[in-house]
Amino acid sequence: MCQHKPTCPSAEATDREAAVMVTAYPEQGWSLLCNGVLLFEDTGEILPGGEIIVPRRPAAVATSAAA
Repeated sequence: MCQHKPTCPSAEATDREAAVMVTAYPEQGWSLLCNGVLLFEDTGEILPGGEIIVPRRPAAVATSAAA
């Protein structure tokens, strides 16, 4: 798929998010990378074969108010 030199990482590579963005819809929260990966602003992904990569958000930290 990729025509860049050097070629972008494949959709199966661990660094797939480093591929060049070919289409972006920030108002909808997603971008299409040249390797066919749909990248969502919450860090979730859909790979070209339909595999879903769940978002990798940092865990929420519980806070408590002092009494």
